Amino acid sequence: MIVKSAKKYFLIFLGSTSLVLGIVGILIPILPTTPFLLLSSFFYLRSSNRLYQWLIHHKIFGSYIYNYLNYKALKQSSKIGALVFLWLSLLISIFIVPSLYLKLFLVIVGVCVSIHLLTLKTLKKEEFIELSLSKENRL
Repeated sequence: MIVKSAKKYFLIFLGSTSLVLGIVGILIPILPTTPFLLLSSFFYLRSSNRLYQWLIHHKIFGSYIYNYLNYKALKQSSKIGALVFLWLSLLISIFIVPSLYLKLFLVIVGVCVSIHLLTLKTLKKEEFIELSLSKENRL
């Protein structure tokens, strides 16, 4: 019983830590937001149904997690916003950082993240609303 309880709290800790890293990743392009949010949902699903439900129904993160997991898709505006914010912050970082190797690393990260985002299905506003409504009916 004690081991099961300790495991539960450890998984909640890991889920919360990855959630914080995902939120920080919104502001810092080096940290990938989506994988950390998906990792949070993984840990919460195995430890706390209440936290898992909170995360997948969250006003900001919920629809992204749901659409990514079920459809491998993002809203068109989210995809464009992510790419613009990614490259603006990377360009600022590239101009600030003195190391050529670090600049090259930032460009490689930017290209890899961009490729990943561009390979995801793009949901138009109507599709997003339709999927959101069907999600609410299933839950």
